[in-house]
Amino acid sequence: MTRRRPQWVYDAGEEPDPRFTLANERTFLAWVRTALAILAGGVALHALGLPETDWVRNLLAIALVLLGAVVTALAMVRWARIERAMRTRTALPAFNLGLLLTGAVIVGAVLLAFAFA
Repeated sequence: MTRRRPQWVYDAGEEPDPRFTLANERTFLAWVRTALAILAGGVALHALGLPETDWVRNLLAIALVLLGAVVTALAMVRWARIERAMRTRTALPAFNLGLLLTGAVIVGAVLLAFAFA
């Protein structure tokens, strides 16, 4: 039998109800789709030349591409922490990824508002 990875997740506790594991995987995939949309937004800003202010456009494009990468990595960490919590029957971790994304969207929106004004 092939060992499942990451071992620090699967070697702990006992197998949870498959419905919960599959729901956790769907949530992970939703975060990855969100990260891809953020990445596409950064590429679109750069490709379309919007806003016209170069430094704002470059800053936002780079920030969005990096944010897409960070969200993907944090989504994986979140998936693993939740899977481990379900296996060990402990409390689920806090929802910090949502706070990060909310803050990033607000900062980006403010920068775009000033650039378009």
